[in-house]
Amino acid sequence: MRRTAAAALLALLTAGCGAGSAVSDFGTVVKGVKGSTVQVELRPGQRFSLAVVDNPSVGDSWDLVEVPDAKVASFISEERQSAGDAPGAGGTTYFVFNSKQPGTTEIRLRDCWRCGQGKTPSTEESKQQSGEAIFAVTVRK
Repeated sequence: MRRTAAAALLALLTAGCGAGSAVSDFGTVVKGVKGSTVQVELRPGQRFSLAVVDNPSVGDSWDLVEVPDAKVASFISEERQSAGDAPGAGGTTYFVFNSKQPGTTEIRLRDCWRCGQGKTPSTEESKQQSGEAIFAVTVRK
């Protein structure tokens, strides 16, 4: 029993570790940046990812502001791919979704720069560097 429990615990601990991401298919990748709105047109049942360049070592911390209209798009996961192995290397964060029924929804991603655990800018510089990337998603037949 102990050996089985230890093996199960080891499997759980190593499942999230490693170079690969939990989702291997990002689908159609749409890039966004702070301060802009990107129009996204999809078909029902299409996987898509909203991608933002980030660098947590300098203070970037991207989050999904709120889950979009579930009738139009369903959130699957958030994935990050590093641009390299060097300390401080930037990368890209992907917010992965599936399109659903025809309709429109807005998906807002927020970078709270150097906000820490509170997710609120604590300095004037943090307020100035924080911002949102907005994606206007339309699913058509």
